[in-house]
Amino acid sequence: MSDISEIFVVTNASQKFFVIGQIEELGYELPAENLLLEPVGKNTLPAICYGMRAITEKFGRSVVGIFSSDHILDTKAMETIASAEGLASEYLITFGISPTSPNTGYGYIKPGESLGVGYKVSEFKEKPDVEVAEKYIKEGCLWNSGMFLFDTEVFFHELKSHAPEVSDTFESSDDIQEIYGKLPSISIDYGIMEISDKVATVKIDDHWNDLGNFNSIYNEFDKDENSNVIYNCDDMLVNSTGNLIHSRPKKIVSMIDVKDMVVVDTPDALLVCPRESSQKVKDVVSALKEEDDERVQLHQTVYRPWGSYTILENSERHKIKNIIVLPHKKLSLQMHHHRSEHWVVVEGMACVENDGERYFLRQGESTFIKAGVRHRLSNPGKLPLEIIEVQLGEYVGEDDIVRFDDEYGRE
Repeated sequence: MSDISEIFVVTNASQKFFVIGQIEELGYELPAENLLLEPVGKNTLPAICYGMRAITEKFGRSVVGIFSSDHILDTKAMETIASAEGLASEYLITFGISPTSPNTGYGYIKPGESLGVGYKVSEFKEKPDVEVAEKYIKEGCLWNSGMFLFDTEVFFHELKSHAPEVSDTFESSDDIQEIYGKLPSISIDYGIMEISDKVATVKIDDHWNDLGNFNSIYNEFDKDENSNVIYNCDDMLVNSTGNLIHSRPKKIVSMIDVKDMVVVDTPDALLVCPRESSQKVKDVVSALKEEDDERVQLHQTVYRPWGSYTILENSERHKIKNIIVLPHKKLSLQMHHHRSEHWVVVEGMACVENDGERYFLRQGESTFIKAGVRHRLSNPGKLPLEIIEVQLGEYVGEDDIVRFDDEYGRE
């Protein structure tokens, strides 16, 4: 078992406080130096190299497990992963999953010579169509899980041999902004795994799910008597089977003669598609990114170092938020050019700084913040502070904020 001090998370700046909030919800506190922020995404090889470098600097030579954040593994699968530690002193290890179907969403690994707990990798295969996937399974190929076990010394040796442009760039500076400005965008598979002759695979026969799409999520959850997965809502289903339904509390979702569909209803988006087509959601996300839609980055609930906020309603000229400020936390001293704000305390005690004046608000009390005025909200109490914020103005985007003081180091 790893202690929290031995876990490193590589993410981007927009996800920083979301990650911190989720870890705190689990009852842990991640050391600040273990949260590594990429200035820009450059695919998996730079991200892994960033993490491996930080681990080496803190702990010296180490054996490192590398996992995506959304995988589910049971205890036996983790034991299989741990059993491969000895093999990692000679090989870069990737974990192959015993296929349960000719899945077209995964790449495949063809095992070769036996190495005891694992096999030398004979070949990596790209994501196939169904017929080719069936052929791969008959040949004994495994799903490529995208999970790895690396000895830092073996990893950096192979990195230097096969991706010197990445290795040299990381060695050229300690400034991560400068490093990422020079790095190529390259995956660990293309950069090292498919080239190196020191690659082994260890087969996992136990429970694993990458939750890579809504169909995977459907397979993970318990079903009702009609094989429906219903989460977070009331349902009124007639002759409907095999569906995944996620909606908002107290909202009735009615479906008639509907089979094998995904229905996901959130405050800012509605998805309806066949379960088998749910991988195509990434095409929608790509289109939204091209349109520079902020909903790709900012979800309905957003984590901040002081707590979180949830957008309840939104238009071009107004926004309503439910804001939670954790005990003894404070927002930055700030000002907005284009909007005013009205705060109503729902629960807890609020300390307000407003245009040089400082006062306290209790449950049911409110205050008004004019546009252009410096202000700050803080929670002096021992319980969470909950307020409703109503923003009004000609522009209510999240980037209309000027910070004058911030104890979390934000600009």
